[in-house]
Amino acid sequence: MLFLSQDFIFFLFGHGAAINLIRFLHSYIFPNGISFLCLNEAEVNGNWTPQEKALHEARLKAKAKRRLRKSSSRNSTSDSFSESGEVAGSDPHSPKGKVNANDRKSRTGKGRGLPKKGGAGGKGVWGAAGMVYEDEEPDVRDPNYDESAQVNTVYATVVPELDEKELEKTVNPIVQEYFEHGDTKEVQMLLKELNLGPHKYEFSSLAVSLSLEGKASHRELTSRLLSDLSGKVLSQADMARAFDKMLKELPDLILDTPEAPQMLGQFVARAIADHVLPMTFLDRYKGKVDCDHARAALDRAAVLLSMKREIVRLDNVWGVGGGLRPVKHLIKEMNLLLKEYLVSGDISEAEHCLRDLEVPHFHHELVYEAIVMVLESKGDTAIDMMVKLLKAFWKTGLITVDQMNRGFQRVYDELPEINLDVPHAHSIMETFVDLCYQESVITKQLRDACPSRGRKRFVSEGDGGVIKN
Repeated sequence: MLFLSQDFIFFLFGHGAAINLIRFLHSYIFPNGISFLCLNEAEVNGNWTPQEKALHEARLKAKAKRRLRKSSSRNSTSDSFSESGEVAGSDPHSPKGKVNANDRKSRTGKGRGLPKKGGAGGKGVWGAAGMVYEDEEPDVRDPNYDESAQVNTVYATVVPELDEKELEKTVNPIVQEYFEHGDTKEVQMLLKELNLGPHKYEFSSLAVSLSLEGKASHRELTSRLLSDLSGKVLSQADMARAFDKMLKELPDLILDTPEAPQMLGQFVARAIADHVLPMTFLDRYKGKVDCDHARAALDRAAVLLSMKREIVRLDNVWGVGGGLRPVKHLIKEMNLLLKEYLVSGDISEAEHCLRDLEVPHFHHELVYEAIVMVLESKGDTAIDMMVKLLKAFWKTGLITVDQMNRGFQRVYDELPEINLDVPHAHSIMETFVDLCYQESVITKQLRDACPSRGRKRFVSEGDGGVIKN
């Protein structure tokens, strides 16, 4: 017979399980009543010692807690199912039982299944939908609260003031870009974003200095810019101060631009006519100028103002730049250029005049007018001089291949009409084309494209103009 300790069995299985085990063994394993365990009937019925009773109550409490946890998890799981049996908020294409990664509900099975913080929490969330954040009043109980700093506090963006070196580095790109687009409003907007401080007047002097080194169109744009900025960004006092500075710096400006006194005088006259400078600007310098260059500039301005007294604006003091000129005006200027060249024979002066027109896209007109002038002239002098001129323009690259070919092709197309006024136009044209080809002014293909007129011989003068077959 096997004897086991009572305490050992109750320690292994607990009180209830131990009693069930004893009954099972007596009923099935030992049906003949063979004693397997020696147990006291009083102990089986629950007559324990105080220590055993305390241990039994602790086990019952732990078991009740486990049952409560299981029941709460089952209830939360059943609430998350929809009427059709599918899990609410889950992807229908996802595997069964897989939790949606974007679901804000609790995944531990606890709670009511609602999103945390009412949907206003989580990574990348700035609050609940429709929430408006307003300026919060400073808290007096805040340890960092400063009462003196909270009275009439004004927050503003502070732009640092530019010194002379930084001003020149900042203004030069603005002016250079303005010479490309010509939009004065954009320059005005950029200047308002800068803190020029007391050096604000130097913008005008820098713009004029850059235009003196550029083209006539740049000087025209600079005059327009000064007119548009006057009264908005710069005052008349700022403009007068800028021109005063430039008059003092004329000896240095002449080193780079020999014509600086005359150009500066034109700037002064244009500024006074545009009401950029006060009308008394010239009167302040009468009898007070020691520099010869400054005196020349002021005399130039006085002459222009006296000539244009009846005109409100000196719009043509710089001419009209580039493609803004009318076509008839450009043709007139090119004809005058060619006629002066035939008289003087100065190729460099003709090149300078052509560059000043600033119309490289219209140089084919110069080629056309030169050939027509050759066809209408008498003698070979005009032919030789025009060949030299076109050769010089070709070598310097002033006239491109496209412009040269286009000018010759225009004459080829209009040669029948020109022949009505110039009977020998075909023969003169052939001679001129051959000379240009020999000087490498035109290509062989362009020379071969020259139209030729077939010769027709009459029988005699008395045949009435009958052509011999």
